[in-house]
Amino acid sequence: MAERLSDVRGLKCPLPVLRARKLLIGMAPGEVLRLLSDDPVAVIDLPHFCAEAGHDLVGTEAAEGCGTAYLIRKGSP
Repeated sequence: MAERLSDVRGLKCPLPVLRARKLLIGMAPGEVLRLLSDDPVAVIDLPHFCAEAGHDLVGTEAAEGCGTAYLIRKGSP
């Protein structure tokens, strides 16, 4: 399944979470969003958002250049 990519590097809290929420609304359950962020608070905010919204934080990895890639699988409605 193809991933959707959103590069939010340079944006600070709460914008990375708001962007993820907006994109996930338009995705089908099971689709994966790769969100690139260099916000140090995202390591706390994104897992919390996923848990609260019913999405799965599949994993994280170093993003090319700088920051972190967060892999978020959209949960069921």
